[in-house]
Amino acid sequence: MRNSAFAARVVLAVGLLATLGNVGVPVRAEGGQSAAQPAKNVKPADLTGTWAVDKAHTDISFSVMHLGVSKTRGRFTDFDGTLTVDGVRPEKSSVVFTIKVDSIDTGNKDRDNHLRGKEFFDVATYPEITFKSTRVQKKGREYAVTGDLSLHGVTRPVTLTFVPSNPQVSFDKKLHAGLETRTRINRMDYGLKWNALIEGTQVVGADIDIDINFEAIKQ
Repeated sequence: MRNSAFAARVVLAVGLLATLGNVGVPVRAEGGQSAAQPAKNVKPADLTGTWAVDKAHTDISFSVMHLGVSKTRGRFTDFDGTLTVDGVRPEKSSVVFTIKVDSIDTGNKDRDNHLRGKEFFDVATYPEITFKSTRVQKKGREYAVTGDLSLHGVTRPVTLTFVPSNPQVSFDKKLHAGLETRTRINRMDYGLKWNALIEGTQVVGADIDIDINFEAIKQ
């Protein structure tokens, strides 16, 4: 399940790179003080370059149904990626992202160890989840990023759509940009087929909902 979360995340990153010259609006911290300065007079060309994932402000979470009555939630904590943005021609932007499957965290040690084992992710054989973009499309302010998501030895295309935030200048005097998106994948498509039945009900659902909150910093 976590793998799927990772994939989504990677794709989002790509879209973030493609944030064309939108003028930012100041973000307000508690007490009404400005937490970031608006990026004034930002042009598409100013966004061209390499962007690094801001790990302190990026979160990839996922959820899956348990017994059909509630959701089990989790996340990945060890990841990295490179976003190469072409602000003038966003369709030429790209992203490569890697997640360490061993970093899966659902808040329960026994469950996490089960997920790392052969019945699920088989971390010893498939230690990473990777995403490599193959296409970036812009429709108005919305972006659609398609890429190859590889997890558990299976590679499948994934497409995410989102509207990137306006770029902001933060305390580090660098441009920051972000995006939020949600998608759903079927874990069975990636060979994550373990399950059990209790009175005819599956213990673990097949659909994985992925929520991504992503921030990147221009280098």
